[in-house]
Formats: sequence, structure tokens, C-alpha cells
Amino acid sequence: MRVLSGIQPTGRFHWGNYFGAIRQYIDLQGDRTKAFYFIANLHALTTIRDRDALMRYTLDAAMDLLALGLDPEKATLFVQSDVPEVSELCWLLMTGTPMGLLERCVAYKDKKAKGLSADAGLFTYPVLMAADILAYDSEIVPVGEDQIQHIEVCRDLAASFNHEFGQTFVLPKAKILDRSARVPGTDGEKMSKSYNNTLAVFEEPAVLRKQIMRIVTDSRPMEQPKDPESDHLFQLYSLFASDSQREEMAALYRRGGFGYGEVKKALAELAIEFFAPARERRKELEAQPRRVREILGDGAATARTKASAVLRRAQDACGARLPEIC
Repeated sequence: MRVLSGIQPTGRFHWGNYFGAIRQYIDLQGDRTKAFYFIANLHALTTIRDRDALMRYTLDAAMDLLALGLDPEKATLFVQSDVPEVSELCWLLMTGTPMGLLERCVAYKDKKAKGLSADAGLFTYPVLMAADILAYDSEIVPVGEDQIQHIEVCRDLAASFNHEFGQTFVLPKAKILDRSARVPGTDGEKMSKSYNNTLAVFEEPAVLRKQIMRIVTDSRPMEQPKDPESDHLFQLYSLFASDSQREEMAALYRRGGFGYGEVKKALAELAIEFFAPARERRKELEAQPRRVREILGDGAATARTKASAVLRRAQDACGARLPEIC
């Protein structure tokens, strides 16, 4: 089984990134899986226009992924722009992409509906994503429900190319990420950099404790019983708690007679302990930037070998490469 996924380097990873996606990506790497994971810096250019920030976020993303458990012996980790074959494959797909298909894509429609300017990068974003997927003969693409449309677009473009030029691309299938991994932010809404409500995975413990203590809660009196399942603070606590800890905390909610500060302190201790091994690995990687770059270089070489073969296959199919003279 060949798995592929990419993650944008638009800032440091937060709890939502980890529990909503990264943890599940790492679980997919294994002996029976050929996994390709890339840092989508070309996609990030649609939102980041600061050169130094993009380079810093890209390297940070690599260190974070490695520290969180991505194993370069089990998965191929690389930077998107280090595989130029994908951009050329994107053009081959672009020549057969209907405008109407892209106009119906959610990200573009949402931005237009809000009266915001949308550049060609955002408009053609789904085609580059399709090229990312098809370049490695990906069979499984783990995505959230909001990304299913992109997989459908990819399948449409691949099927259309196959119809026009013969069997060329593998049609991928989406693997929907666990919905229970939805992570609320400090304000109760979905954790997102866009909402400025995130808790960073590699935040310093002292800073993290302060951020957790500022999590927004309701104003019900301490003695009043509360429903744990509808409380975002309990949902955050549940991400780290064992079954017995979760049951004990849920019983406390239903019984009442406690303050939210008590829950916040317990959450902080569990979160700091949970990510402690990853923080230590992150510090080791920070001291070995050359090693991180070597891992990315090796990953790019592996990715380019596969992407080059797929690109040649597509070029031969559509006539974009002259045949060799015997």
C-alpha cells in the first residue's frame, strides 16, 4: 500500500495538527506501507509571502515531524519544491482541467464569497495537489473531511487523462482521518492558526501552563454539575488522559463542586508529560541541522526517482516527450 500526505509549513504545529493528522500519518508508516510525506512549501506560498519565514517554517516542520515520530527508515520525508517533476506534471494535468471544476472548489469559492482576492495559485491549488498525489502512484491519501473534494478532483483529472491517453495514473482513494480527533481551541472553536486559538506542540512548559490557564470556560458556579461531553476543556483533557483518568474526571464533572482551574492544571501536567519525549528529540535535532537536511535530501532523491518515472510515463502517453531513436 502506497500512502501519501503533505502538510503546509505555515507556522509551528499545534495540538490540532498532531491529533487531527500527524499522529495518524505516523501510525500509517510501517513495514507493509510505502509512505511518502512531504512539506508542502509550494502550497504555502499562497499565504506566506515572507522568504525567511517560509524557509524557517519548512525546516521547523521537518524537525517537528521527525521529533514526533516520523521514521525516515519507514517513510520518505521531503520538501515539495525539491521534486520539480511534480510542477511539470501539474502543467500536463492543467492543460486538461476544466475551469468550471476549479471554480466549484470550496477554498476558491469561500474566498470569493467573502470578497477576498484570489490569485491563480489558489485557483489552481487542486491541480498541484493532484500532481502531488499522482506523482508517486499513491493509493491511499489520508485527509480530513474538508479535503475530500480535492481527492475527488484528483481522481477526475487522472481518469480524464487516462481516458484521453491510455492507462497512465493510479486512481487514489481517500482515507478519512478519525473525526474523534477534532481538537477544540482555547476558545472552544476548532483549533486553527486562523482563529489564533492554538496550543503549540513544542511550547515551553511554563508558557504552555499560562496559555492553558487562560482557556475560555463558562461562568457556571463551582457546585453545579456539568456535562463533560459538551465541554471543550474536558475534550482537551481527554486527548491525553488514560481511560481511568478520563472516567474519574467525567465523574467529577457530573458531581460538581470543582473549579475549572483544577481541570486546567491537570490538563497542563498531562500535556507536558505527553510531549516531553518529543521535546527532547526536538532539541537533539536542533543541534544537528545538517542531519535533518541530509534526511530531507535523501527523501527528495527517493521521491524524485519515483516522480520522474511517473512523469516520463505521462509524457510518453500524451506525446510531450519524443521517443528515443534506436
